Amino acid sequence: MRRSAAIEWLARALAILGGLVLVVITLLIVVSITGRGLVRQGLGPIPGDFELVEAMTAFAVFSFLPWCQLQRAHATVDVFTSFFPDRINRVIDLLAELLMTLVMILLAWRLWYGMMDKIRYQETTFILQFPVWWGFAAAMCAIVVGVIVSVYMTIVRAQEAFAGESQFAPTKGGDAS
Repeated sequence: MRRSAAIEWLARALAILGGLVLVVITLLIVVSITGRGLVRQGLGPIPGDFELVEAMTAFAVFSFLPWCQLQRAHATVDVFTSFFPDRINRVIDLLAELLMTLVMILLAWRLWYGMMDKIRYQETTFILQFPVWWGFAAAMCAIVVGVIVSVYMTIVRAQEAFAGESQFAPTKGGDAS
């Protein structure tokens, strides 16, 4: 059985987009700090740089979660579980996946309510005056993909637990097993 190509593409594309956003954040910070250092030469910092970095960082953080979930790359502590039989480890994997799915759903739910509050109160950033909900909306898009991937992986782990064998091992370089 192969992993879903659509789910894998979605998670990978979002992670790549998150990486590109991190590059933009880095360039923004470098240009802004350079401008601060060259104030006497007529330059200056980028106005609202911290507001932009804040909104973009929220998106970037959430954009890596689906790929990490798909690759089983979250930090694990398997000091004791390495001694358990494979069947017990598959059940533990299923429970961990289910817990992660519940956390993703909780994050999406709270982000949604936070975004609705920002829209309702028409809150804007101090310097650039752009709506704060834009950052919430970007993060919301990424967490929705995270929920989709997490639900999918919970189904995969349930199939593994009930079939008695691992169907999907973590992949190297994103190739489906």
